[in-house]
Amino acid sequence: MDVMERIDQAVKENPVIIFMKGTPKLPQCGFSSRTSEVLLSYGKPFAYVNVLEDPEIFQNLPRYQNWPTFPQVYINGELIGGHDITLELHENGELKKMLDTVDSSSEDS
Repeated sequence: MDVMERIDQAVKENPVIIFMKGTPKLPQCGFSSRTSEVLLSYGKPFAYVNVLEDPEIFQNLPRYQNWPTFPQVYINGELIGGHDITLELHENGELKKMLDTVDSSSEDS
């Protein structure tokens, strides 16, 4: 499976997923740290991909939805955005509404 197919599969199979530098428990950049903290604050499961552990994903994810930076958050297969947009959605209450649409039986990765 090529890298774009792997990215697409991860996005489609996980109702909420963050592609980030590091992991939610051990983030490797400030933007990834703050974005994963926001997601964790809702207490809902989400998947993550540590782009630092997969050079192919690190190099090609920006082409997937034409979004050049990390982290990238997807909800229900749709790119929500990166750090700034996720924080803005959190602050104005929209992120909670988006997360409330996610099937609660999804698994945490």
